[in-house]
Amino acid sequence: MSEGSKGSSLAFGQVVIGPPGSGKTTYCHGMQEFMGRIGRKVTVVNLDPANEAMPYQCAVDIAELITLPDAMENLKLGPNGGLIYCMEYLEANFDWLQEKLAAFRGHYYLFDCPGQVELYTHHDALKNVFAQLAKWNFRLAAVHLVDSHYCTDPGKFISVLCTSLATMLHVELPHVNVLSKMDLIEQYGKLAFNLDYYTEVLDLSYLVDHLASDPFFRNYRRLNEKLVEVIEDYSLVSFVPLNVQDKESMRQVMQAVDKANGYSFGDQEHRSLEALMSAAVGADFHFTSTLAVQEKYVQSQDKAVEEEVMDL
Repeated sequence: MSEGSKGSSLAFGQVVIGPPGSGKTTYCHGMQEFMGRIGRKVTVVNLDPANEAMPYQCAVDIAELITLPDAMENLKLGPNGGLIYCMEYLEANFDWLQEKLAAFRGHYYLFDCPGQVELYTHHDALKNVFAQLAKWNFRLAAVHLVDSHYCTDPGKFISVLCTSLATMLHVELPHVNVLSKMDLIEQYGKLAFNLDYYTEVLDLSYLVDHLASDPFFRNYRRLNEKLVEVIEDYSLVSFVPLNVQDKESMRQVMQAVDKANGYSFGDQEHRSLEALMSAAVGADFHFTSTLAVQEKYVQSQDKAVEEEVMDL
């Protein structure tokens, strides 16, 4: 993996990014298990210096180089400043990262990244780390996780769209946006539109009109219209729904990422995937499809409307 080497073999993987609490570590754990079941050798690299409890098998951990508590204590920094310093320290110690990764040649890599949004929207340290990995012949796709509960609030969803777009433009990697925790969407509240409206990011003028029904947001209609215009003009943002406990949902995300970074697996992995998808329910997966969750969600809404009509 020497820099600039044309003959070194390609390495494929994902950089898992997104806001705090969006499910990055859970995703890495679930994807490691899912890919392991179809025979793909997976190495998880923890690049989050604040990540102390990791459920997955971690092969490379930035804590061996630097930790957030140490940076905060020694440099008298807050959590945000400490995270930025840790990423800059990693950028200054590429040789450490290269040496650690060299021990896992031939593996598929999952990079579990920090949850500080500015690292992906305008700060360059982590972007430079990704660029260095590309020089080492890594073919990476960015998997940007967003909590699906933002769909229940039109104002927050517009904000999420802007953040996702800024991240795509700044990180400069093949990109897959993911709506995580779809199995919990029923607990978040009512959706104003069908789920595909949010995943495909359809005509956002309806979202602006819906926002205008709120007296508070009515005063910001022109601002929301301009934000929506920016999102639609780029026409880049869309989402793949994800329920980590659903094997079909995991397969769809994995295939979207494989398509993004150009990963092609052999016949054996394809057969293993087909066998896994047709297997009986196991202990690790509940196999409740995302579509079933959506149907249940819509049915519960219809039932609630019927009850309201009956009360009237």
